[in-house]
Amino acid sequence: MADVPLSPEQQAVFDRIETTMDNIFVTGRAGTGKSTLLTYLSEETSKQLVICAPTGVAALNVGGQTIHSLFRLPIGVIADHDIEQSDELRKLLNSIETLVIDEVSMVNADLLDAIDRSLRQARGRKNEAFGGVQVVLFGDPYQLAPVPGEGDERAYFADHYRSMWFFDAKVWDETDLTVYELATIHRQSDSEFKWMLNAVRHGMVTAEIAERLNTTGARPAPTDGAITLASTNATVTRINATELSRLPGRALTARAEINGEFGGRTFPADEALDLKVGARVMFLRNDTQWDGGPPRWVNGSVGTVLKIDSTVWVEIDGTRHEVKPAVWEKFRYSYSPLTKSLRKDVVAEFTQFPLRLAWAVTIHKSQGKTYDRAIVDLGPRSFAPGQTYVALSRITDLEGLYLTRPLRPSDIIVDENVVRFMTRVQAIPAIQA
Repeated sequence: MADVPLSPEQQAVFDRIETTMDNIFVTGRAGTGKSTLLTYLSEETSKQLVICAPTGVAALNVGGQTIHSLFRLPIGVIADHDIEQSDELRKLLNSIETLVIDEVSMVNADLLDAIDRSLRQARGRKNEAFGGVQVVLFGDPYQLAPVPGEGDERAYFADHYRSMWFFDAKVWDETDLTVYELATIHRQSDSEFKWMLNAVRHGMVTAEIAERLNTTGARPAPTDGAITLASTNATVTRINATELSRLPGRALTARAEINGEFGGRTFPADEALDLKVGARVMFLRNDTQWDGGPPRWVNGSVGTVLKIDSTVWVEIDGTRHEVKPAVWEKFRYSYSPLTKSLRKDVVAEFTQFPLRLAWAVTIHKSQGKTYDRAIVDLGPRSFAPGQTYVALSRITDLEGLYLTRPLRPSDIIVDENVVRFMTRVQAIPAIQA
């Protein structure tokens, strides 16, 4: 059973997913509980439900499978190429009632159309969108964008689609997508900061908002462990290596144990984790030994290493916790002829301490995490739509914001296609679902 109760608006959306076959897009600002709702749905649904995501780490985080692995699709533009399907795959796709796609904003239009074509083909329902499967999408296009491919791929999208975004897939010409927007922000309670973050999200930052953010962020950065959110891997690697080297003693390395068909190198934690006593670390998942009381830590909690032996002792807010290795399971869906239903099998395991050095982390990897304080380092410039919004919205309170340089208008990038889509759909407030 799911441990965390749903808010009224989350419950309303769950009920719509559970009691209808509507295609639904669940969106909302950072910190509105999209992940909580998805976890609840996966555990409490009565439907034959499959969860997938565009990347390996995203799939691991939601206990699902990557889109390409689930549908056995080739990498790159699929266009009108033949889609090969084994008997086993057809049986699997025929048993799905509801398909959930997490981080859908990273899914391009061609891939969504390939999912549609795969389901129609496997289920023998060529004239029905998604072959009659209910599709439920989770994500926020104001935060993450699809990754543009090479020149040929970009040219293909320019010729065939209004944009690369999932909402411009051709399947939406044949079926409706109902958009529900979660509105209650659980991460921030400061109404002024919420208002400013919403302005950053929509690219409507006034001079007054910019001055307030920059004035607050211009204070000297704390030296007692506030995490740096940086725009590049190189900056993060440099900061973490420098800070670790300043600590006395020799670094101890914890090597991950990897079993089964993990594939690639998209691991959920470091394959080799270097630690010293005194190191700042961030937790990469929620406390898995939660007994109903307050969890000892959550995904994004930051602490200090106190002791290293067969386990790692970490201090968080003055309390010592023993941290043991955690197991991430990689799943694969299959069809069971015996039960005539879906099976979800563990095909690989990754075992490692659920920790990462935390003097710095990339803005991208901070996605979904919450920090009381953070130093935002956008480098010479912000280079991706939504990047500045993601960084600022990780922080719970305006007083926890520190900037390595003032924000500039060019740092606030909002994709015009997202504005077009979100303005046109007029998302239904979830509480009215």
